[in-house]
Amino acid sequence: MTATTTALPVRAEGVHPLLPQDGLAGTLVGRVWRAGTPGGPAVVVLRPEGVFDVSRHFATMSTLLETDDPASAVRSVAGELLCTIDALLDNSKAEGRDAALPWLLAPCDLQVVKAAGVTFASSLIERVIEEQARGDASRAQALRSQVLALIGDSLGDIRPGSPQAQALKTLLQQKNLWSQYLEVGIGPDAEVFTKAPVLAAVGHGQDIGIRADSAWNNPEPEVVLAVNSRGVIVGAALGNDVNLRDIEGRSALLLGKAKDNNASCAIGPFIRLFDGAFGLDEVRRETVHLHVSGDDGYTLRGINTMAKISRDPVDLVAQTMASHQYPDGFMLFLGTLFAPTEDRDEPGSGFTHKLGDVVTIHSHWLGSLQNRVTHCETAPPWRFGLRALIGNLAERGLLQGARL
Repeated sequence: MTATTTALPVRAEGVHPLLPQDGLAGTLVGRVWRAGTPGGPAVVVLRPEGVFDVSRHFATMSTLLETDDPASAVRSVAGELLCTIDALLDNSKAEGRDAALPWLLAPCDLQVVKAAGVTFASSLIERVIEEQARGDASRAQALRSQVLALIGDSLGDIRPGSPQAQALKTLLQQKNLWSQYLEVGIGPDAEVFTKAPVLAAVGHGQDIGIRADSAWNNPEPEVVLAVNSRGVIVGAALGNDVNLRDIEGRSALLLGKAKDNNASCAIGPFIRLFDGAFGLDEVRRETVHLHVSGDDGYTLRGINTMAKISRDPVDLVAQTMASHQYPDGFMLFLGTLFAPTEDRDEPGSGFTHKLGDVVTIHSHWLGSLQNRVTHCETAPPWRFGLRALIGNLAERGLLQGARL
């Protein structure tokens, strides 16, 4: 069964499937688990000659992103050759991994992982439907028709916080259809929440989790900004902000339970740093493609077109930092317009994940992020926290001479 027929973009010949369409033309940095005694996470840069460990110069990714020009900084150091690019990418698959070779981790480390929600009109409508349905997927289709009849599908033309938005708010209040999701979707204040604790995100090839008690959920393919402590956007990656629609739909106060769970946040495969060939304008024009393949033969395809975002990325960063500081920087999910409405099984049941689904998120500039769906409760538990990281860096001698 195929839900949406949007095709993935054609890749240039000879470029590895996980890399951006232009291969190594950009500045790609990431983190890998490096085998050894002791093993540990290493900050790496991809070059035509292979994968280079630059941890002796930048003990953490946060350190690299704090430099005045991260792309120039990472190009200015030699680093240690670890392996070929193909060897790293092929060893980062969920199955058949060789523990003696490096594999990919989430490319961020000390950064807080934040997420902006309700930043696209279509996803805004779906959040309203979740709320009205109280998390019951069987009620979604009837409510969708009702909501669209009253609101229409032109919310993308309304600038959040504008007089036009205020007029719509007044009208919807009169019709008893105002929602907390509409408040953050077209009101002056964006929804920004903490998606995951520091170091809890999973990377390419690792299992991504949904709660066992969730019966209505979906992937959320997004662009994720890398932002330093000064609020400067220095790069971008792909991300999957897994959404448990039934749990959040029951109450917005359950957002933490719906969003922040073991293995529920994926980022990767790399951070593409801003340089002369890639910057914020490319992010604004990016199209993110989604492909879900199930063991039951089900296929789902969709897109997230950044040009349709209702709030500019710079505004979302500014609102994130308006009343808080992030001394180690942060990663910011920008939201998605993708919200699947097609039925996977019974009519009226909508889409939800099944165990074993393989989720691939791909874009021209940022490459491909792939994860397999499992339950949060059975995914590998998160054990490597801040104390473990600092102890590991010290044991490997990376706190002497390198900047943490």
